[in-house]
Amino acid sequence: MKVLVTPRSFGKSNPHLFDRLRNAGLTIVRNDTGSILSEDAMIERIHDCEGLIVGIDPVNARVLDAAPKLKAIAKYGVGLDNIDCALCKERHIAVSRTVGANSNAVADYAFGLMLAVARNIPLIDKKAKIGDWGKIQSLDLYQKTLGIVGLGAVGKCVAKRAQGFSMHVLAYDIYTDPDWAAANNVTYTDLDTLCRESDFISLHAALTNDNARMISQERLALMKKTAILINTARGELVDEDALLKALQEKKLYGAGLDVFTIQPPNNPAWYALDSVVIGSHTASSTIGATTMMGEMAVSNLLRDLNKA
Repeated sequence: MKVLVTPRSFGKSNPHLFDRLRNAGLTIVRNDTGSILSEDAMIERIHDCEGLIVGIDPVNARVLDAAPKLKAIAKYGVGLDNIDCALCKERHIAVSRTVGANSNAVADYAFGLMLAVARNIPLIDKKAKIGDWGKIQSLDLYQKTLGIVGLGAVGKCVAKRAQGFSMHVLAYDIYTDPDWAAANNVTYTDLDTLCRESDFISLHAALTNDNARMISQERLALMKKTAILINTARGELVDEDALLKALQEKKLYGAGLDVFTIQPPNNPAWYALDSVVIGSHTASSTIGATTMMGEMAVSNLLRDLNKA
């Protein structure tokens, strides 16, 4: 029985994960490209596999059609937008995810981006290293308003961190947890109000057909000129052309973006903005998070393949 493993960080800090798979009688097919696999690369590797541990590589209808033996998919992460879950259900392919494994790591990174953009840390560092020790005025986080879009596992971790900065926290989510919100001084509101009133807006919603480009040109126009947008979720949640224009025209203070619709972004204008801190979809890439995601993904896969 073969299993394809695509995430590049899988097993780096805990190589025994490969032993767990082999000891269960599985033959491992690895992603040896050093990058996210394309559809064609997935098809080339998955055709005779019964199991799949996958990151953000495409698992669409074309890939699934090339995998007639596939029985189980273990997502190395939580977002399932790269997987055709409806077709998996139709074909009785089990799909699991590693809920909670990377929540704290992503929340840490989101806060790191807030600080980096608000305090102009990358720009100050760049100038200081060439001998420019001039002062650059920046923004405060302390006692400001943070709007969290998606108050799930990661969003709640971000809200907890905001308490240390005495921030006023607003939240928008189609599913609410009023008891948790009340206990943690979080106020639910609608998305337009959140955009209008927040000094920082951090996106932690799962991507669905209903919320693509939820941060639209119209909602960007509602934001304060001193607002900062943070996205560690999915690039497709944002109208990126409208965001780029708003930043170029200084209608927003800045943005911290770990994700883009196309990764890496192919518009060179993104790289010319000092007001933007760009990440390589790396928010969850800590030793602790990747270790936990790997352990959970292997356990989920072995369970669904009846190899546990």
